[in-house]
Amino acid sequence: MSVFRVMRQDDNGNRFLVAGGLERAEAERLAAEFEARGHKQLYWVEAEPEAADGRRPTTS
Repeated sequence: MSVFRVMRQDDNGNRFLVAGGLERAEAERLAAEFEARGHKQLYWVEAEPEAADGRRPTTS
């Protein structure tokens, strides 16, 4: 099962983790919610990377 995260890029090109450990539908909903607020930042959903041992990094 894939795990997804929502990322944000600000006006200066800095990228930040907004939320992680989500199912795809929840991540897409959250990204759309932030996009709808009309800020200049860019939001997107991506699969969380998998570590070499098959585990996913934890997010807090």
